[in-house]
Amino acid sequence: MDYLEKILNARVYDVAIETPLELAPNLTARSGNRIFLKREDMQPVFSFKLRGAYNKIVHLTPAQRKHGVICASAGNHAQGVALSARKLGCRAVIVMPTTTPPIKIDAVKKHGGAMAEVVLAGDSYDEAYTHALELEKKQKLVFIHPFDDPDVIAGQGTIGMEILRQHPDPIDAVFCCIGGGGLIAGVAAYIKRLRPHTRIIGVEATDADAMARSLAAGRRVRLDSVGLFADGAAVKYVGQETFRLCQEYVDEVVLVDTDAICAAIKDVFEDTRSILEPAGALAIAGAKAWAKATGARDKTLVAVASGANMNFDRLRFVAERAEIGEQREAVLAVTIPEKPGSFKKFCNLIGKRAITEFNYRYSDPKEAHVFAGVQVADRAESLKLVASLQKHGLATLDLTDDEMAKVHVRHMVGGRAPGVSHELLYRFEFPERPGALMNFLESMSKGWNISLFHYRNHGADYGRVLVGMQVPPAEMKGFRAFLKALGYRHWDESKNPAYKLFLG
Repeated sequence: MDYLEKILNARVYDVAIETPLELAPNLTARSGNRIFLKREDMQPVFSFKLRGAYNKIVHLTPAQRKHGVICASAGNHAQGVALSARKLGCRAVIVMPTTTPPIKIDAVKKHGGAMAEVVLAGDSYDEAYTHALELEKKQKLVFIHPFDDPDVIAGQGTIGMEILRQHPDPIDAVFCCIGGGGLIAGVAAYIKRLRPHTRIIGVEATDADAMARSLAAGRRVRLDSVGLFADGAAVKYVGQETFRLCQEYVDEVVLVDTDAICAAIKDVFEDTRSILEPAGALAIAGAKAWAKATGARDKTLVAVASGANMNFDRLRFVAERAEIGEQREAVLAVTIPEKPGSFKKFCNLIGKRAITEFNYRYSDPKEAHVFAGVQVADRAESLKLVASLQKHGLATLDLTDDEMAKVHVRHMVGGRAPGVSHELLYRFEFPERPGALMNFLESMSKGWNISLFHYRNHGADYGRVLVGMQVPPAEMKGFRAFLKALGYRHWDESKNPAYKLFLG
């Protein structure tokens, strides 16, 4: 099959736009390579999937279109099929899992209008897919595969055609995300025919690496399970035709983890003010990882920003993990003596670095365990900080790469402290600016013994801290004077029912 001819004759521009190829200035400066973003997130459905879906449907016979089409999808493919069907006046049945967020169901209905019928079936994509195949036979519909179809592949291949037209100078490597393989198969089939020396590099999440395993084995490998963070590329079994094309044209596959994907989302936001979905940022994360691993300098790299249908409720997670993915946050467990002055010593060793998180609860009369997040410039500074703390007698465990610590433990530091007497619990607010938390800690260290401390930088204008202090009744007058002199807004939470249930 001549994919060059199929791509040149593909019909996508009735609904899709030729997206810009933009230099990413910040990514370029940091990597030492010229990194260009192919902005498929700017399509009408915010994803490249529209190209393949439309090219497939437009090439159906009039009789086939009269019967209608069907697909199974919980995301971008569904929206592409819906919009294509409306444009061509073709009935479309979109089968989506019952667990699909309402915002995605509404988007399909909006793009498809009266031509799209949404059917909710099953708790997973596989169950929805099975139901779609049943409806295909029952209603004599045409199934529109999300990736393993020559017309779909050719539609995605128009991205490669645009890249070469928009950048006539040499390109060292093009990076594409891989789910089922439709995007990279189409892009590679075009670019390798015209510029065989340009490397085509696929990018997969470490927990959804079906294509990497298949290429290594020389046959398609079915995964037992896949991670769902980059859900737009979470495919257990790659396509037969896409696998054949990848074997022929793809030079290598790079794997990236969740933290790297989050960092790439932040990178693109800083350069474009657009927020990519996790699968949409895979190629950018891969380009960064490849450049670092190979020591590439002064190369021209193109990464396909493939989609921006981000679930809003994921933004907090992305923001938290982006710093770690960029190696700009060190997550540490530090053991300090349980005695006055220890907090201050710890603060002095941190220096002028910003503290992103600080959690502590009294548990032992001899030593205190602090869970802390600290902003650093890179991994080297993180290691230097750990060495400095250990040199000054503070046992320090680097938890930056510890998944359990990052996901669970950081939210669980605390609990009851039976040995603590005369504890008062206060909330404090202070303007969030560089050094503000350090100033607060130093102010607190001059007063009473701290038995609980919780702080997390949420990017707000005010820092919010929860502090437990041991204040004997005879010292309450002095304590009130201390609070007044401290000058921060504060609230007494000592009678809060949540405190009584979980901390008191």
